[in-house]
Amino acid sequence: MQAVRQSVRRVAEEARELYLNDSIPYLDQPPSPLEFQRSWLCPNKPFIVKNAISHWSAISKWTFSYLRERVGDQRVSVAVTPNGYADAVYQGRFVMPEERQMLFGEFLDVVERKRAAPGVFYVQKQCSNLTEEFPQLLKDVESHIPWMTKALGKGPDAVNFWLGESAAVTSLHKDHYENLYCVISGEKHFILLPPTDRPFIPYELFQPATYKVNDDGSFDVINVQNAEKIPWIPLDPLNPDLSRFPEYSHAKPLHCTVKAGEMLYLPSLWFHHVRQSHGCIAVNFWYDMEYDIKYNYFQFLDSITKVLNTM
Repeated sequence: MQAVRQSVRRVAEEARELYLNDSIPYLDQPPSPLEFQRSWLCPNKPFIVKNAISHWSAISKWTFSYLRERVGDQRVSVAVTPNGYADAVYQGRFVMPEERQMLFGEFLDVVERKRAAPGVFYVQKQCSNLTEEFPQLLKDVESHIPWMTKALGKGPDAVNFWLGESAAVTSLHKDHYENLYCVISGEKHFILLPPTDRPFIPYELFQPATYKVNDDGSFDVINVQNAEKIPWIPLDPLNPDLSRFPEYSHAKPLHCTVKAGEMLYLPSLWFHHVRQSHGCIAVNFWYDMEYDIKYNYFQFLDSITKVLNTM
């Protein structure tokens, strides 16, 4: 088994030697569909485009006062947690946020600190919440990213709107999407790990639960009844416990900051952890990945890793 463990470590080493970058490269302009296919999609490599969305009116329009005027009376889904971590491991359980329906104007009051409220608030509901909950804002952004749509031969599965407090954190995870993450205002801070680092990233099974806020502002953690355990990553890349997860010492995380007007291409199956400046506003486009040989190879590596972790 030690020989197998050395082999999967070598997979990650070869990826870094052969094609992965030591840092996230910047492009001065978006790639053509052909360039994107050849240089980024096929090798599964991230990049950041400068001034990628400077032509969007959202860049100049989306102030809090404009958002309050356009959608302040709209009832939207808001994730509320005591610690900023939604969909994350907490005290041995996989805990999801309290999903609260509230007027967007009331949410902005919290973000702008015009009123105090217990917990950390984050508009982060996915499943295309921009089109479903904020239709008044659609004219201020593109409905899709043309070069990506042409390269993939399909439109996005979802377009999501993100706005929250600086304490809101997205725990380390991966998605089965080609992700274009566009920052309208503020900054997003990403920690990225390639799929080939999977052998170094721990997964465990956790009882699913949700936060529930009480009248006194305290939070309870309520188990989801009759639910299967959820596989999730218990490691915090900001402060990894190497005594508990020694294999993570072989991982090579990349750090990048995406600023207003910039776009991050986050390839499918890349692990990512996200923080943000207070009040950061972003929109992302999820394009479904192709379930081709790349996916097969990742599933094989994932299976081998699970076997090794049982030894």
